Amino acid sequence: MFKLQNVSKKFFQNYALKNISFNINKGETLAIIGGSGSGKSTLLRLLIGLIKPTEGEIYYEGEPMSQKTDEEWDAARLKMGMVFQYSALFDSMTVFENVAFGLREHKNLSEEEIAKIVQEKLELVGLPKVANLMPNELSGGMKKRVSLARACAYNPSIIFYDEPSSGLDPVTTRKIDELIIDTQRALKVTSVVVTHDMLSAVRIADRIAMVDHGDLVAIAPTEEFRKIDDVRIKEFFKAFGEAV
Repeated sequence: MFKLQNVSKKFFQNYALKNISFNINKGETLAIIGGSGSGKSTLLRLLIGLIKPTEGEIYYEGEPMSQKTDEEWDAARLKMGMVFQYSALFDSMTVFENVAFGLREHKNLSEEEIAKIVQEKLELVGLPKVANLMPNELSGGMKKRVSLARACAYNPSIIFYDEPSSGLDPVTTRKIDELIIDTQRALKVTSVVVTHDMLSAVRIADRIAMVDHGDLVAIAPTEEFRKIDDVRIKEFFKAFGEAV
């Protein structure tokens, strides 16, 4: 679905990413891990077209994207769903209106059709009875679920998750991990999860990629990744109490 070929991103004189190359395969769940300042957030912004690479090329569904206009990127993003780190719900809108927002902006649907889709997506994330609530009436975990329902509303082919476990307790984090897995299976979407949480990455991912100070340390199927003999990977596992 995505191919990154020798991609670098420089801000002023500093490289945030250096010569990154890998593929994101259709239907897989890829976790991109790394600590603060590793470059993983820059990588996410490149993938969704918010910034352009300084060097190299990003291909989306076979199309080179670095020279695409904002309008062309907007069209491509209609196939993408985004779950933001802090949910990014509209505080002045009900849950229903939040989930319906993208449908009303980008689809020519009747209110009856919109209502049906919103209810389907809220049921998908396990929140069938919260449509009339306001975001400030929801817990942190519920906000993440509503954010996912909104991301799924117009049936994207790929969903990006930005630090989905940020600010959540371990029990709620596990529930969100399970929801990511269930959503991927139910909708057969490609999932890209940017996270610093190694335990979540191991639970949800088919493959794991690690970036550190702008370098791609490794990318491999989850069980193979655990066995890689690299001090940076070993330290990350140990920080989460996981033996490699």
